[in-house]
Amino acid sequence: MTQVHVLDHPLVQHKLTLMRKKEASTNSFRRLLGELASLMAYEVTRDMALSDIEIETPMETMTGKVIDGKKLVFVSILRAGTGILDGMLNVVPGARVGHIGLYRDPKTLVAVEYYFKMPQDMHERDVVVVDPMLATGNSAIAAVERIKELRPKSIKFVCLLTCPEGVAAMQKAHPDVPIYTAAIDRELNDHGYILPGLGDAGDRIFGTK
Repeated sequence: MTQVHVLDHPLVQHKLTLMRKKEASTNSFRRLLGELASLMAYEVTRDMALSDIEIETPMETMTGKVIDGKKLVFVSILRAGTGILDGMLNVVPGARVGHIGLYRDPKTLVAVEYYFKMPQDMHERDVVVVDPMLATGNSAIAAVERIKELRPKSIKFVCLLTCPEGVAAMQKAHPDVPIYTAAIDRELNDHGYILPGLGDAGDRIFGTK
């Protein structure tokens, strides 16, 4: 489990609990997700490389440190990943964005790809893949597999919730990809939903069923 990072900051846990409530409105759920994603972004980007630049303060010249946001790519697994993406871009607005469209076949639970669009020069970039739920792991595994074809410098996976089954599947397929999550819930049910979970994240973000 050394590659699994549970972000237990009090603010992260507080907002996640509010999101879990079945009576949370679409507006409230979406707002909390954006706030939580911004908080998670701080931890996920903790080891980003810094470079020195010379600047002028109102007092004198100094050397300061900056990150190169253009070397970072947030990859959203459509459609629910969009909710996390917006919050992370609030923290790193200079990051590039990729999208991968996957839907889960309701009978087989296998991920089916329908869209794939990434920035150029991926071999120079660090990738953070975002999706609210790591449940069966099929979508995350498929997304990372496709991204690896472009040979980026590194890949991380960020989700709100996961479960032992999802973690095990992801680590078996991609043991080199660290997982960042706010909670590891108890289990999956027969329909591939996390328990206790928070329901279908995409439906709750967009107000659909």
